[in-house]
Amino acid sequence: MLPDQVYPPAEDSFLLHRAAQREVRETDRVLEVGTGSGYVAAGLLGRAASVAATDINPHAVRCARARGVPAVRTDLVAGLSGPFDLILFNPPYLPTAPDERMDDWLEYALDGGPTGRVVIERFIADAGRVLSPFGRILLLVSSLTGPGEVRELFARAGFISFVVDEEVLEGERLYVLRAMRDLCRMGA
Repeated sequence: MLPDQVYPPAEDSFLLHRAAQREVRETDRVLEVGTGSGYVAAGLLGRAASVAATDINPHAVRCARARGVPAVRTDLVAGLSGPFDLILFNPPYLPTAPDERMDDWLEYALDGGPTGRVVIERFIADAGRVLSPFGRILLLVSSLTGPGEVRELFARAGFISFVVDEEVLEGERLYVLRAMRDLCRMGA
């Protein structure tokens, strides 16, 4: 039973889990950012060299640890040094107006700010710092968030990205983007 303050695994979690299962290599050092219940990270235990997780929500960190996932409480990747070969993130992506905010721990899992990209922008800006040179990122985004805009954020940060999985839900389409450093641009 999950505490009320922890995002329970849902369709977005299942989609990211499926993509991560296909992507992971047994030599990977994996980090799941914003792990929530720890469902996705726990599914990779024993399939990668190491698996770790972060969440800003202390209740989520306890849930992930209860699933056997080494988890730390931090904001995104703050304080981490890496490097990680595979970083997973199911971010808060719902466009949320200030008057819609819930002011509780669960809000951190849902509130993507007015565009749905506020947390995604911060993540992309800092993820490269802890990503290994040939590392990959799997990021879940929604049609409500603007996948094209997210891909542009990746491009501006020196990454190439493309869709590796998607699913249609009522009222939105979910995508998993795979991003990696644009090595051609880095050598230019």
